[in-house]
Amino acid sequence: MVKVIDAEPGVGSPMTEEEAKNFMANANGNGHLLIHIGTVDDKGDPNVNPTGYYFDKNSNKIYITTQKSSKKVHHLRTTRNTISYCIDDPNPPYKGVRGKGKVVIHEDINHNIPIAEKIMTRYVESLENPMAKWVLDETKKGSAIILEIIPSYYSTWDYGKAR
Repeated sequence: MVKVIDAEPGVGSPMTEEEAKNFMANANGNGHLLIHIGTVDDKGDPNVNPTGYYFDKNSNKIYITTQKSSKKVHHLRTTRNTISYCIDDPNPPYKGVRGKGKVVIHEDINHNIPIAEKIMTRYVESLENPMAKWVLDETKKGSAIILEIIPSYYSTWDYGKAR
């Protein structure tokens, strides 16, 4: 069970934990929403990156594929393995989930390929798509890795639930 916080007290209502999980898994019927992740760089400054993701409702974990040599991986390895995240629908009625979590960096190719396939299928719908082929090739070479986010909490808002 993950703690749910009302992100916008007095405006709309928070989602329940189940609503938050469904939103992140289905992205409100729009599988193309991005997750914005925030890390802290070597100077202590924030660094935010939008990217595709896969949310596993059963394990309550968020997965991202990224280059092993990326700044975000460097930041996670050299500062703290904590990440901030936000998934929001920019279309009215606005809703979203944000929070913080611990990150596990997975470099095992056999572990990463099925997750990379799920992410690519979610965004480009076919593993034959050139982008999907590139990401999967990078994953098979070990150049692309998986970040697993274990959320500490969900801070949610849903303006469609007017009070």
